[in-house]
Amino acid sequence: MADLQEELNATAEAGALDQALAPPDPHPDPRPDPDLDPDLPRETAPGPPPGTVPGPEPVRRASAADRARALLAAHPVADGYSGLPWALRTLPWHDFETGDSGLESDVPRLRTGRVGAQFWSVHVPDGADDDRTVRATLEQIDLVRHVVAAHPEALRLARNASETADARNCGRIATLIGPARATALGDSLGTLRAMHALGLCVVTLCGTSWAGAGGLTPFGEEVVREMNRLGVLADLSGAAEVTARRVLAVSKAPVVFMRSGARALYDHPANLSDELLIEVGAAKGLCLVPLAAGRTGPTVRTVADHLDHVRRVAGPECVGLSGTYDTLEAHPESLTDSAGYPRLIAELVERGWPEADLALLTWGNVQRALRGADFTARATRERRPASTATIDRLDG
Repeated sequence: MADLQEELNATAEAGALDQALAPPDPHPDPRPDPDLDPDLPRETAPGPPPGTVPGPEPVRRASAADRARALLAAHPVADGYSGLPWALRTLPWHDFETGDSGLESDVPRLRTGRVGAQFWSVHVPDGADDDRTVRATLEQIDLVRHVVAAHPEALRLARNASETADARNCGRIATLIGPARATALGDSLGTLRAMHALGLCVVTLCGTSWAGAGGLTPFGEEVVREMNRLGVLADLSGAAEVTARRVLAVSKAPVVFMRSGARALYDHPANLSDELLIEVGAAKGLCLVPLAAGRTGPTVRTVADHLDHVRRVAGPECVGLSGTYDTLEAHPESLTDSAGYPRLIAELVERGWPEADLALLTWGNVQRALRGADFTARATRERRPASTATIDRLDG
């Protein structure tokens, strides 16, 4: 036993064994090694001149890209619009988990882009009649729930601020259902409640007889009040300004423009005038600037210009991001898929955006809108029951 212990404790012999096993150096240095012969002089790095005081070591400043990645690690992107449900319906095959597909947003890209939450639009393409729109919207809601259930390690269904934060804290991407077109409600508050029960969070208020070019009718106002009671956000992108202003006046919850830039920079019908942006800021609404070349220009810089403008006119608490990926929209250079968000944030860092404003842009403002909708719903349900109004009775 003593012999065995001597063999186990023979560290020098073990070191020698390592040297024996190492391959010989094909170009050995002929000079003696001072580490092996203590009598040889050692080379030392030249020190400072006598009488000088060494200064502090230089501090490396983080690059804009490094600062963007650090900020997104703490405040991920809440992406306001994804066309994935319709894209998944039309693709013959896809692999959402590994990214081996024709999608612009899949799990690897969302992770690379530091996306923590995403609204999955259940919009139906223009031209469908009301019955087809209702059916197709319900089918897309069902598809979203199926896809989320099939990827539990990456996605989690959410419908309010609390569930969104929980998903993020568990390392999942919060998936919120909506917006849906107002035509998908079939002029029925009962349909609105049924879709909300399935997880619908946002409805786009345009394109109907009660929310169209002529403004909001009495039934339209009742729809807004019922959305407030349920906690469903009103999306006004593409709505006539007269409708948008009336919804801003009627709604007790924050309203959102899910895909709107600044009309002062680019004259697109969905972009907002400065006058309307001021009203959105006063009402503490939210303008989500799209990463769409047809709405906000062809480069990272033009998108950043829109973000600068909305932040300056409406306020830093009223601006957010909307990827518009997996839609028919073309995207700016370097922002062609959802992995590109760090590039956009780096551009804003270089422009001098404070970290607090960037945190609001990426995550905080969407959370505020969701919290506002939830708070309004809780307060409204204490005052009024579900509405039984019909369009025939209110609009004639």
